[in-house]
Amino acid sequence: MVTWQLTIDSNDSARMARFWAPLLGYVPEPPPSGFDSWLAYYQSVVPDENLSGDPEDYIDRLVDPGGEGPKVWFQPVPEKKAVKTRFHFDIYVADRTAPMEEIVATVDAKVAELVGLGATVDHPIRIDTDTLQRYAVVMHDPEGNEFCVA
Repeated sequence: MVTWQLTIDSNDSARMARFWAPLLGYVPEPPPSGFDSWLAYYQSVVPDENLSGDPEDYIDRLVDPGGEGPKVWFQPVPEKKAVKTRFHFDIYVADRTAPMEEIVATVDAKVAELVGLGATVDHPIRIDTDTLQRYAVVMHDPEGNEFCVA
C-alpha cells in the first residue's frame, strides 16, 4: 500500500492551513503522540532554531476527517512563490448538470466568500455551447498559488 501527502511550500503555513482547511473539508492534524502541540514537536526536532510564540502559529498540517484523502502539509520556506504552479486544486462547488445561470451563481458566491478570506481572482472561464457548458474561476490563494473554483 502506498500512502502520500501533498506538500506545499509556504511563507505563512498556519495562515495557509486556516485558509485551505474549510475549503477542502479538512481539519488540522493533531500533533504526534507525546506532544501537546506542533510547536512542542518542532522544538524537539529542531532544537537549534528559536521556535516560540503561539502554538496556533505552528498548525501547518491538514487531514481529511474521514481518513480518505491525502494529508496536506504547508512546509515553511523562506522564499516567495516565483513562477506559475505546475499543479493546482480544482474545487467543485456547483452541480455541473444544472442550468448555466445556477452554475455561475453558485461558483460566483463561493468566489466572493474566498475573496473575503484573502484569495484573489485571476480570470473566469466560461464555455457555453450546444454540446458543452462549463464555468470556472481561476483564483490565487493568499500566497499566490493558483486554484480553480467550478
